[in-house]
Amino acid sequence: MKLFRSWFLAQIPAHALVFIGVQPINLNQVKVPGEDLEKIEAELRLSVETSDPVLSEVATHLIEAGGKRIRPILALAAARAVGEDSTIEVVRGASAVELVHLASLYHDDVMDEANERRGVVSVNARWGNLIAVVSGDFLLARAAGIAARLGSEIAELLADTLAEMCEGQIAEVKDGFNTSRSKEEYLRAISGKTASLMATSARIGALAAKGERGRVQALTEIGNNFGMLFQIRDDVLDIAASREELRKLPGQDLLEGVYNLPVIMALESKEVGGELRAILDEKVTEESLPLATKLIIKSKSIDGCYHIAEDYYQKTREIAVDLADPYSMSIAELCKELLGSIAEFTSAESSDRD
Repeated sequence: MKLFRSWFLAQIPAHALVFIGVQPINLNQVKVPGEDLEKIEAELRLSVETSDPVLSEVATHLIEAGGKRIRPILALAAARAVGEDSTIEVVRGASAVELVHLASLYHDDVMDEANERRGVVSVNARWGNLIAVVSGDFLLARAAGIAARLGSEIAELLADTLAEMCEGQIAEVKDGFNTSRSKEEYLRAISGKTASLMATSARIGALAAKGERGRVQALTEIGNNFGMLFQIRDDVLDIAASREELRKLPGQDLLEGVYNLPVIMALESKEVGGELRAILDEKVTEESLPLATKLIIKSKSIDGCYHIAEDYYQKTREIAVDLADPYSMSIAELCKELLGSIAEFTSAESSDRD
């Protein structure tokens, strides 16, 4: 598998690859034209223009740093899936969801006391927490203004999504260090904090393109399933991937008391559940982190995560097949790639990584 991955990377131009954790995702397969993405970049910069030079610099800080732009890509793909080219309304809608995402990063970095984001110094580290929080609010305000100009339905949708994101984040914080957290509670939390904006990205793209209601709803479900799979994968990698693969220290969620799906399922294991619970009850430290991680992997909880994630992929594929357009199918293929990188850490593949 490692040899195949090296060969695979050599076949794709560097500019076409976006790294999400361990395995590179080739976003070119989503079939969104490059000029559409160029329009997004221009619109993002235009949307945060202000007469205040400091605010302008802070607001464009992470825009200039780049990023995967997954949410705008979902919006653009959904618009084309309903048969519409990227009109100015579609571009603005796609930009609005990216501004919401960027605002959440500004706020996350304050909460996490992060020093770096996207390879550059984080806003809070460079300008301080107050400016970081207010600048995040500024991005949200600009996103809300764009949504309002696109019509009441999109404005209401984006506002509801912001509320869902907050609810999901609060649910996660509320369950901090809770070894009794259930799979259902976990799934509700990630549905709010991650999948809701992915679903809204697809829905706004389809609505801005004036899609037929049935297709709009189907594309919304595709966005939601993608978001759920995306977050499950991220949580698996935080446990199972190496520091070199992640490009950061693994196990950060464990240290912060955020017990995600791999941990929840490992605690159900008769073989290691008791020993793992004892470590978690004492709170994981940098010294106990390697043992906690080893127990989680030994429990084969990653296999369980894979099966749950696989269900989201299968749902996405079924919807995409029904829609029968290349853009929906390409998102389903992205889901397949995300699922494949979870598979690398299942028990069936563990010997291949040794």
